Amino acid sequence: MAQTATTTTGTATTKKWVYLFHEGSADMRDLLGGKGAGCAQMTRAGLPVPPGFTITTEACNAYYQAGRQFPPGMWEQTLEALRVVEQQTGKRFGDPQNPLLVSVRSGAKLSMPGMMDTVLNLGLNDETVEGLARLTNNERFAYDAYRRFIQMFGRIVLEIPGERFDEAFEEIKREVGARQDTDLAAAALRRVVARFKAIVQEATGSPFPTDPYEQLRLAIAAVFRSWMGKRAVDYRNFYKIPHDLGTAVNVQTMVFGNMGDDSGTGVAFTRNPTTGAKELFGEFLVNAQGEDVVAGIRTPMPISKMAEVLPQAYQEFQQIARRLEETYRDVQDLEFTVERGKLYMLQTRAAKRSAAAAVKIAVDMVHEGLISREEALQRVEPAQVEQLLVPQLDEAVVEAARREGRVLARGLNASPGVAVGKAVFDPDRAETLAHTGEPVVLVRPETVPDDIHGLIVAQGVLTARGGMTSHAAVVARGMGKPAVVGAERVRIDLRDRSFSVDGRTVHEGDWITIDGTTGEVFLGQLPVHVPNLTELHDLNELLSWADNVRRLGVWANADYPRDAERARSFGAQGIGLCRTEHMFMEEDRLPLVQQMILAAPEAARVKRALGLDAHRSALRAARQRAEEQAGEPSLVATELAELEQRVAEAEAKLHADPAWQQYKAALDQLLPIQRTDFYGLLKAMAGCPVIIRLIDPPLHEFLPKHDELLVEATELRVRGNNPQRLAEVERLLAAVNALREANPMLGLRGCRLGLLYPEINEMQVRAILEAAVQLKREGVETHPEIMMPLVGNIEELRRLHAILGEVARAVEAEAGVTVDYKFGTMIEIPRAAFIADQIAELAEFFSFGTNDLTQTIFGFSRDDAEAKFLGLYLEEKILPFNPFQTLDPEGVGELMQIGVERGRKTRPELEIGICGEHGGDPASIAFCHRLGLNYVSCSPFRVPVARLAAAQAALADRQEPVARDR
Repeated sequence: MAQTATTTTGTATTKKWVYLFHEGSADMRDLLGGKGAGCAQMTRAGLPVPPGFTITTEACNAYYQAGRQFPPGMWEQTLEALRVVEQQTGKRFGDPQNPLLVSVRSGAKLSMPGMMDTVLNLGLNDETVEGLARLTNNERFAYDAYRRFIQMFGRIVLEIPGERFDEAFEEIKREVGARQDTDLAAAALRRVVARFKAIVQEATGSPFPTDPYEQLRLAIAAVFRSWMGKRAVDYRNFYKIPHDLGTAVNVQTMVFGNMGDDSGTGVAFTRNPTTGAKELFGEFLVNAQGEDVVAGIRTPMPISKMAEVLPQAYQEFQQIARRLEETYRDVQDLEFTVERGKLYMLQTRAAKRSAAAAVKIAVDMVHEGLISREEALQRVEPAQVEQLLVPQLDEAVVEAARREGRVLARGLNASPGVAVGKAVFDPDRAETLAHTGEPVVLVRPETVPDDIHGLIVAQGVLTARGGMTSHAAVVARGMGKPAVVGAERVRIDLRDRSFSVDGRTVHEGDWITIDGTTGEVFLGQLPVHVPNLTELHDLNELLSWADNVRRLGVWANADYPRDAERARSFGAQGIGLCRTEHMFMEEDRLPLVQQMILAAPEAARVKRALGLDAHRSALRAARQRAEEQAGEPSLVATELAELEQRVAEAEAKLHADPAWQQYKAALDQLLPIQRTDFYGLLKAMAGCPVIIRLIDPPLHEFLPKHDELLVEATELRVRGNNPQRLAEVERLLAAVNALREANPMLGLRGCRLGLLYPEINEMQVRAILEAAVQLKREGVETHPEIMMPLVGNIEELRRLHAILGEVARAVEAEAGVTVDYKFGTMIEIPRAAFIADQIAELAEFFSFGTNDLTQTIFGFSRDDAEAKFLGLYLEEKILPFNPFQTLDPEGVGELMQIGVERGRKTRPELEIGICGEHGGDPASIAFCHRLGLNYVSCSPFRVPVARLAAAQAALADRQEPVARDR
């Protein structure tokens, strides 16, 4: 990358803040931003680029550090660069006879379309506009440029609401009977200019600034300010773009597309940004300026029509587009203007593209020899893989909706996918409703950058105006949100919060469905389906390359066979977490679970009173000594006989106890149900490891809620008409009260539950291994891994291991079949990581439960934190990110590293993975790769995401440059 330079004036040396286009290059994106680096590279390549210069991103950061003041020397360098541009163009800034007009545009390192500000036609005033009219012999053009400048400068620099200008403009159009902007004659445009200047005077108390240098200074400051504007900050937060990159400012000679029918402006992509097809794709407007296209003010024509209107310029543009794509080896987003038949290139940058396009383009470019497979893997963002699996509409559903007359309108299919939600007409309202859990579709005449917060929370967006390169289309594609734009039959009434189409009206809060793949808008909620990965051939090819590169295994969290089958179809190599408590919540077995819970405390009390656990423990120890002891067999035999007698007597008494009988009856009925559960899961994952976590949550979670029982009991007592139900409710209420805890997530759960009520774990282990035995007899290979949760003390694990190991050996002995199983534990409380070397003496695998680990390390209750203060922490930058979404490397990560190092010191081949929600987060996956874990486990739908993210993590480790596949 180019080094930051200095400039010398006399004896003083100052930092170089300003670069003329010919001084920059493509590799200076950090300093010049994407737009500035693109203009510099095109200038160096000899392409037709209007002269200009770039004020660096460092100047922006210095501006903020100096309390929103230009850094020393920046303004002077700006004036020096402006004088060079005057020499290059033969025009003078502020000269009424031959005025130089410029655009002032933002341009950060990373593309943020529409999020920051642009001012066009800067340098116009009452004198220079007359000079422009004389030079061009086109008074209408000159005053059209002037009214645009005042409107843009007033809105962006002076911060006057744009609606004031829009309303005045539309009022004058109505007065003169103009349908289109282009219908306004010079005299009408003079009236518009006068009205706009009056609006500025009314809003600011000062006349519109006429000094071109003052205009330039204010516009540069406004672009710097826009870097920290709400929409830009929201956009960066959404995309996790750092806030300290800063924006560059590009000052460039104006060329005009609004000089008549031989002029125009356009935005194009070297490939289709929605489908990825290898075709020039974009839009063009005759007699217009660039903002008309991207703002959606007028609906443009497809770029191919330019070949009919301006054939010579179109042919030249095609050649330049091909050349730029080959130079950058990526799809380019191009802005251009044709002024009186001459083509000018204004911008080239890497194009925003839909998920489908990103994958197709990456794969196609490998086959074309433009990039390597490794580069292709790095061109697709993991989030885009997730977007490819967005909901879609079945053809039968669409046909039925069409027959029923539910198609409201059709627009341009700007961003694929289906959004179902309540129509909302205001971005603030969308944000409010979305935060209450309501799905919303944002409906706007056209979106503007200030709508970004509404777009972020909406399921999708519908606009009445705008084209495929409008703000709504570009931003929605980048976010992976469905978008239908330019639905011109939709008449939107923002005051009434409704829209109408051919006599039918949709009010705010009514459900609509938009299909960004076809461009259709439907009334009501249509059912959607998720695509099968096998249908996505390009994605499958890309992921096959990822599988060859990544070192981390990718497993899935799945509780049922259907989840496991889906996970496997997405490429999962195992199950990293099966939560057995979810099985207990099923309607057919919940009564049995509740019967078991109600009887368990009394059954456990009776068992403790009989000393049965102590007798069994002593018997296990004696048997172990008998196996180890060579001499004195008679003494061991005597001891064994006595202990066996004590155990038998205690068991006989226990089995006669009513509470125990009720408890055991529930367990006996649950056993075959659980066996069937595990049979289906293990069969679905035949040949793959399946980690099954024994029951973990507090038992009260399986009972009715305390407050609901209390209300019902009170009502039953008052009515007095159902004593049988009252007795049942009071029994449940007593049980719930007995199980209530001040802090249940740190109370009786996990292995503690297993030690207090070991029979539950014993039943589960028996069910797992009996299912594995049955499958082995059927010729199905299984690898169950049994996980004991919440272990924080080696003695907890030792006792559980002894109890459950005995069950496992008994199942194998009864069946005469051996099973390839493992016992392991979840590392989810800090102490477990610190004693991982001890735990690894017995545990054959570790699984980091990062959700609970994050709670215990931060001292957060997740639900309370996210509901009460975590949002504020993120907004105020107290925390850089949500630690429940992305692993905290300094705290949680440090503890994980301790656990890995100490565990593998004891057991070098120790299998270690992660099974919290972090297993599907790309940044967390990269951390797990660096930590040397064996696998990550995530939800089935995020398996493809994790496969790509794991490959990208492996590629990030490679230092040497990759060779292209030719």
